[in-house]
Amino acid sequence: MLNNNKKKIGLLGGSFDPPHKGHIYISKKSLKLLRLNKIIWAITEQNPLKKKPLLSLSQRKKLCLKLIKNNKKIQLKYLEDKIKSKTSIALIKYLKKFHNYNIFFIVGSDKILELHKWKNYKQILKITNLVVFSRKGFDTKAKKSAIMKKLNNKNITFFKKLRINVSSTRLRNKIINGSKRN
Repeated sequence: MLNNNKKKIGLLGGSFDPPHKGHIYISKKSLKLLRLNKIIWAITEQNPLKKKPLLSLSQRKKLCLKLIKNNKKIQLKYLEDKIKSKTSIALIKYLKKFHNYNIFFIVGSDKILELHKWKNYKQILKITNLVVFSRKGFDTKAKKSAIMKKLNNKNITFFKKLRINVSSTRLRNKIINGSKRN
């Protein structure tokens, strides 16, 4: 899968609702440990598998830019208008076609459990290098999942000891519950 003549980029996609230090942490670790040229934070207006975001796209972009302002190798991109799709496979194909990248597709172990629901997930697994970061409470299920068994350690890097213990879901719940008390 790896062509040494191509730039190695990390792709961290999501709604970033809200972005947090865990996103920065896995981006920095990926840059260093995988020797990536850069990381693209591909923000989506609406994740097809989630409820409507709490924050607007504009608010989420501003928060992302604030978080990454001191990291020149981390770039925020919103490409849905350009590629006319919200799917990961469309984004990956676009990046491969127009930029000729080796793509390291970065997810948390919680996403492995729903990866089979993604459009053309088998193709995503074939044309990218999957990078999985440990998420508390998800690793055992993820490692036993059909996806992981199917991959059989091909094109996959699992960072078990680099666990992140923050999530956008938890932060959103704090925001919602905090606003209900006021």
